[in-house]
Amino acid sequence: LYCVEHGIQPDGKMPSDNSKGSEDDAFNTFFSETSAGRHVPRAIFLDLEPNAIDEIRTGAYRQLFHPEQLINGKEDAANNYARGHYTIGKEIVDLALDRIRKLADNCTGLQGFLVFNAVGGGTGSGLGSLLLERLSVDYGKKSKLGFNIYPSPQVSTAVVEPYNCVLSTHSLLEHTDVAVILDNEAIYDICRRSLDVNRPTYNNLNRLIAQVVSSLTASLRFDGALNVDVTEFQTNLVPYPRIHFMLSSYAPIITKAKSSHEQLTVAEITNSAFEPASMMVKCDPRHGKYMACCLMYRGDVIPKDVNAAVALIKTKRTIQFVDWSPTGFKCGINYRPPAGIPGADLAATKRAVCMISNSTAIQEVFHRIDSKFDMMYAKRAFVH
Repeated sequence: LYCVEHGIQPDGKMPSDNSKGSEDDAFNTFFSETSAGRHVPRAIFLDLEPNAIDEIRTGAYRQLFHPEQLINGKEDAANNYARGHYTIGKEIVDLALDRIRKLADNCTGLQGFLVFNAVGGGTGSGLGSLLLERLSVDYGKKSKLGFNIYPSPQVSTAVVEPYNCVLSTHSLLEHTDVAVILDNEAIYDICRRSLDVNRPTYNNLNRLIAQVVSSLTASLRFDGALNVDVTEFQTNLVPYPRIHFMLSSYAPIITKAKSSHEQLTVAEITNSAFEPASMMVKCDPRHGKYMACCLMYRGDVIPKDVNAAVALIKTKRTIQFVDWSPTGFKCGINYRPPAGIPGADLAATKRAVCMISNSTAIQEVFHRIDSKFDMMYAKRAFVH
């Protein structure tokens, strides 16, 4: 998706980039340019087993990544937090940190890290939390944004998910500044309902998540009226350091067939972003209160419309704020409309909004996992 937005081809070359150094350097946030004119993503992929990363090595984008940025071990963590954190993860984490240091040295002003992991499995939870702890030691003050995929209520890939999840949430509490919680089942439902995909694949899910991340980081990469910086998220969304688990939603999620017949005004997309059905986690914001809320608009949007839409939201009784934070809206506007991926189901619209909110309803997610944890641990199931 970022390659599409910045006009970079799968082999890392940029057709629009003939005049050296004078064009927009928007892409330099996420890509570094080599002397040969290649654009290399500032990203590292890390896994304990080779399968997933071999797919990147053989896939369409294999020429985009530096081979040293794809790191994998020989055996996986077998859904076991301890293996990911103590035994197998320990061997690989120094190598990873070394590569991260190389990338960080190339940056002119390093703002922070975006960390993506799933906390259900062994690698995501164990190695993920080990990495976060080591990043805190090495880069103390830099902000860390986590995008964490939590176990879903119905769909489960491993029996021991609640264990891994509880163990790694501890390090998320201590070592991330903002954690956006996602869950596969909620995104499956969005794909089914809004995109008419009967059997969503991980590709469909990842494309939706990519749009959210893209909206958050668009202000670092493009120009706009009210641009928002990564550290600003933290300032605006986190009232107390430990309360930093966010809900996210994105609108409009709509198929290409329908998009030409819809108005999709600013008020409409703002309303649909607050719908419980468009939340990317299975939890109902009507059961909780909002502590803070961040709306990132992109595309053809003017501040006047945004103010009107927000004023309308405030009049609705369903959306409640906690009493110590009466007006918790932070808005960002970015003039670059969302890009569509060629061949994807999601239509590229003229305007879109991404909402990240800090709501007390997120407790439902933790409550569900805790009760499962307690049920299993009471019987000492799977405890070795």
